[in-house]
Amino acid sequence: MATRVAIPTPLRRFTSDDALVEVEADTINQILDEMDRRYPGFKNRLCEDDGRLRRFFNIYVDGEDVRFMDDLETKVPPGAEVSIIPAISGGA
Repeated sequence: MATRVAIPTPLRRFTSDDALVEVEADTINQILDEMDRRYPGFKNRLCEDDGRLRRFFNIYVDGEDVRFMDDLETKVPPGAEVSIIPAISGGA
């Protein structure tokens, strides 16, 4: 069963305006690799040169932040939903 990846509006220009992409992968890193295969340069938008997730993006597996799990090596169960959320900052 494929994993559904929700693409935020600011990144849809890199996915041919696809808001939801289905991929077959076991970890977040594998999902990002598959997304990069389909949409060259996609992974570079989310990850630093050393492979770490950029601090301005959060990735969730079924609502759980991967940074509090196994980061990019977080296992993704079949049928899970992965959400990529740009971080929003602000203040008064």
